[in-house]
This record gives sequence, C-alpha cells and structure tokens, in this order.
Amino acid sequence: MKIAFVGKGGSGKTTLSSLFVRHLAATAQPVVAVDADINQHLGPALGLDEAEAAALPALGEHLPLIKDYLRGSNPRIASADTMIKTTPPGTGSRLLRVRENNPVYDTCARSVELDGGAARLMVTGPFTDADLGVSCYHSKTGAVELCLNHLVDGRDEFVVVDMTAGSDSFASGMFTRFDITFLVVEPTRRGVSVYRQYKEYARDFGVVLKVVGNKVRGDDSSDLDFLRAEVGDDLLVTVGYSDWVRAMEKGRPPRFELLEDVNRRALRMLEIAADATYALRDWERYTQQMVHFHLKNARSWGNERTGADLAAQVDPEFVLDESVTAAV
Repeated sequence: MKIAFVGKGGSGKTTLSSLFVRHLAATAQPVVAVDADINQHLGPALGLDEAEAAALPALGEHLPLIKDYLRGSNPRIASADTMIKTTPPGTGSRLLRVRENNPVYDTCARSVELDGGAARLMVTGPFTDADLGVSCYHSKTGAVELCLNHLVDGRDEFVVVDMTAGSDSFASGMFTRFDITFLVVEPTRRGVSVYRQYKEYARDFGVVLKVVGNKVRGDDSSDLDFLRAEVGDDLLVTVGYSDWVRAMEKGRPPRFELLEDVNRRALRMLEIAADATYALRDWERYTQQMVHFHLKNARSWGNERTGADLAAQVDPEFVLDESVTAAV
C-alpha cells in the first residue's frame, strides 16, 4: 500500500511516519520509506545519526539514472531526456516493486536496521546553496513522483512517504498517488485549517483521507471533543504524549517493543485502515489521473522545456496494475 503522511509544520507527521515505518518493520513487512519533506528529518527519526543522514544519496541527484532505468524499451519515449516528473509508464517501461532489487534502489536507497527488522530509505535531498533563490522544492520531489508513477505494490507491501508540510503537496499530482493519506492534526485552529484545505483539494480525486490527532492530552477530553467537532468521521485515532518518542528525539530510543501500549494500538489502527483501502483500488482511475496530470504539465511547461510533444508519451492501451509486473 502507498501511504502519505501530511500535516502542517510541527504537527508531528515525521515522528508518526517514522513510528509507522518501525511498526511495519517490527512485523517483518517489506517497507520503503521516502523522505519527501523540505526539511529532511525522517532519517534521524529512524535512528540515523547526523553524518549517516547527510550521507544518504539524494534522489534528485540521480534523476538521469532513474529516468533511463524506468524508460526501459518504451517506444513512446524517444530518450530519457524527454521524461518529466509526470511521465507515465507504458508498454516496455520498467516498473518498480517493493521487494525487488534494481538499479534505482541500489543507487538511491539505503537499508536501515530497526529493532530486528529493516526498511529501505530514500530521500529527496535538502536544498543546496545552488538551489537557494532559484529552485522550487517541487523540483526535488519530481523523482519521487516519477518513481511512484512506475511503482506496482501489492497487499502487505508498504511505501510510506513523509510529505512536505502544509498543502504544498497539491502543487503537483503526487497527492493522488496514494492508497491512503494520514493527515496529522493538532487540536488547534491552525491544525484543522490544513485539514480543511486537504479535504477541499482532494474532494474531486477520490483521495482517501484519515485524520490522526496528535499531541492530544489524555487527561483533558476537550482536545478530543474539539477534533471530533472539527473533523467528524475523518478522525481515525489520536496519539498523546510519549516518553518513548521523547527519548527517540534525544537520540536514545529504547527498544521499539517498549513503546507505550496505547501508541502501539494506534499504529495498528493505521495499518488496519491502510489495509482496508486495498479493496478500493481502481488501477484504471489511478492510471487516468496519472495521464491527466502529465498532459497538464506537458501543456504548462513540459513541451517547451523538452522540445517534444509529451502527449505522445501516453500509451492509451496501458493500465498500470499488479498483473503487468511479470510482463514488463
């Protein structure tokens, strides 16, 4: 399942996404974790020290390799140079699978050991001095979007993406690439404002959105009452203060099995909610949305940038689904 964690800055989305990755790894489920936030904190949240986190290969720096691999023998793509972040797969394209080894993972992913389990970690990379003042952060996440467009995942396989803060995710089509989106919300007016934006933007695209209430005080029912009043049935679960998380933020996490029972149950609820979306999968709609955003980007800037008619990259007979993995 493809899962996004979103929320305003400081809401705790990176912490919760890292806990969810740890939860999946602890139960020996294959998981790819992706840090697509402008502030790169997922690596440290998964236990890497500063030097290890800084040494992670940035996806954006290996975009030519990614494009060349995913292009495969697709006759509709003249060269890897004409691929943009929204280029959809077609007959002859190479696809990515969670469990496999491939050149993209070999170059851009690193295995992170997590209490006996492990996860593949990939990062967009931070802003560099050369980016300041001239680059939009969405240029960094383009590699993530391209990989998600070519990813086929099955049940009990997980891709967890820590997205950029706020509603910036809607500046690209990447928000439609997920089976479920967990919106981390604090019990404040500012917290629920991001929820309202997401709810409105996602309405027409069939995005499954569930709210995770964070920093909810267990001794004060007003926090829970506030969230219930503001987000209604979209509230899935709440998370409160955690001594385990505090120790993790200090760089000294205990064994994951010592995470508080109430928070372990909350993570299990997230897994159950994600698993329930499997039955809702509509690969045809997923592919159509991919094509929609590709054509939109082609008209807006892609054709001019590449000097090619990018609409010709669309394979009208191709539908991305689990059945095509063996044939590609």
